[in-house]
Amino acid sequence: MNTTYKQLPPKPVDMKKKIIHWASTILTIALIIWSCIGIDFSGIKATAAQIAGAIFSGILHPDWSYVYNGSGEDLVSQLWQTICIAFLGTFISAIISLPFAFWAANTRHKKWYASRSGKIVLAIIRSFPEIILALMFIKAVGPGSAAGVLALGFHSVGMLAKLFSEAIENLEDGPNEAVTSVGGSKTNIIMFSIMPNLMPALISNTLYRFDVSIRSASILGLVGAGGIGYPLIISLQYRQWNRVGIILLGIIVMVVIIDWISGQIRKRLV
Repeated sequence: MNTTYKQLPPKPVDMKKKIIHWASTILTIALIIWSCIGIDFSGIKATAAQIAGAIFSGILHPDWSYVYNGSGEDLVSQLWQTICIAFLGTFISAIISLPFAFWAANTRHKKWYASRSGKIVLAIIRSFPEIILALMFIKAVGPGSAAGVLALGFHSVGMLAKLFSEAIENLEDGPNEAVTSVGGSKTNIIMFSIMPNLMPALISNTLYRFDVSIRSASILGLVGAGGIGYPLIISLQYRQWNRVGIILLGIIVMVVIIDWISGQIRKRLV
């Protein structure tokens, strides 16, 4: 049996889409060129190329003697302090976030305004950046790790409570109804139904927030809230590019290791 295939005619070119595509491309290029024209290049110093070369040279030739010298001010000690700040801030916020999460979860309230008010409170908490909070807590408790822990903990409450509330909203009602059918109270529902089913999401979201807090803790030191950021800003001010290089390298290694460990833990939970 012979089978003949009819060749389909070529698809017509949509000229309207083609014109819009090229017009948007030309407009984008024109905006980029127009933006570059408005830049004042007269502020660039004559020694800019020399300074840039010194920066890259210092980064490529880090100060290995700063890695560990037993003084407590070396790279390993500062990185460990950064990890402790991030861990403590995340741990505190994870505990405080639970009541806020139940408040903001719309499946736990009969009235819509109850959960909406919780979501508004969490949005207000999240609106304060960590650096602003660190500057405020530095004025209250002084510079150091305590200010960094408080800043990270306060900001993380808004982020973690939002993630926790979404996890609560995604829970199925079957286990809750099973506990209710045998005479369980609201406390029994939370303890024996919601929390066991919610625990994998709580741990996973907390680990994710810990990853973010590691990066934030590295930045908070720039304003005096403890961690690796303080020696980094000092090295930048005194143009100690070799030390800047080893600090940046240490931050990269720390972030990669923490990210890999938390990723492995999250895979086992899912």
